[in-house]
Amino acid sequence: MSVSLAQWRSDEPAHALQIAVRNTSDTPVYFADVQLVTPSFKTLPPESTEATIRHTERTDLRIPYGAANCSPAGLPEVRPAKVVARIRAGSEPQRKVVFDVPHPDPLLARLLRDECSAFLVEQAAAIEFGPEWKRDGDVMRGTLVLTRRGAGTVTVNSVDGTTHYIVTPARGRRPLVVLEAGARRAEAPIALSPGRCDPHAFAEAKKAFLFPVRASVDGGEERIVIVEPPKPLQERLISYALRVCGLGG
Repeated sequence: MSVSLAQWRSDEPAHALQIAVRNTSDTPVYFADVQLVTPSFKTLPPESTEATIRHTERTDLRIPYGAANCSPAGLPEVRPAKVVARIRAGSEPQRKVVFDVPHPDPLLARLLRDECSAFLVEQAAAIEFGPEWKRDGDVMRGTLVLTRRGAGTVTVNSVDGTTHYIVTPARGRRPLVVLEAGARRAEAPIALSPGRCDPHAFAEAKKAFLFPVRASVDGGEERIVIVEPPKPLQERLISYALRVCGLGG
């Protein structure tokens, strides 16, 4: 019996991952619950799984994972991780087992890097979609807003599109917007348009609203902050895209 870590595209917006279990024996193993434990992320309570794993090369158990433990001093190195589970093998009594995750785990390293990169930028400024969005022909026009939180000049170089939306800066230049050290707020006009119009795309949208914003503080390394519009705006954008694509809505 061994475990490894994986993540599907649909897991990312839910802050979840998969405990991939391998059972090479003929003895079924019941997993009552599973928990990820590592200094790199906050430890959440065990997640109930109630799954019986028979002989298998891989069966995934989905669990949420905690927020990354980040530091204002810079990006931390990923720390060793364990998977703690309460299991029952065959007719044996239920017991707690600890599986060591091979270190360094590339998935945890990437998740930690991405989350702490965003943390470093967000210490200086909040980055959000503005509240006012209006349709203009085949595009939706609005703003990206930076609001002061801490010290430093925050520069947003660009906003990348997603699986479903293309982002076009209204001014068409880099940087997109700069929040100067003495300023409290800055904003940049942007436009959104559908990137795909096939019905399958709308049905399978997993990351449609996770917009990567490329930003830096005080001229430092460019980092990516994932900015997600609030739910009411998401609903408006879906309705707009369906109409533009001729799919109703």
